[in-house]
Amino acid sequence: MNPHKNLLWIAMTVVMLGACTQAPQGDPARGMKVHEVCLDCHGTELYTSPTRKVKSLQALHQDVGKWGDYYAPALSPQDVDDITAYLNRDFYKF
Repeated sequence: MNPHKNLLWIAMTVVMLGACTQAPQGDPARGMKVHEVCLDCHGTELYTSPTRKVKSLQALHQDVGKWGDYYAPALSPQDVDDITAYLNRDFYKF
């Protein structure tokens, strides 16, 4: 097989596997409770703004993980999953 074709098959496989990744699993009810601390800095209007920058569930999960650095102790991975599930259910709907 041609080396270029091999590279093409590898690239296609990587792209397809990336598309198959599962959305983060979380408990939206728990996420709503954990999220209350976020309201100390901003309201929920941030999530419904027509100019919001988050455009996918994966991006939302990454952003929530970054926001967790503002708290001491930092948000746990479960907190991030739960807040993401809550925000997606009630605001983003990806």
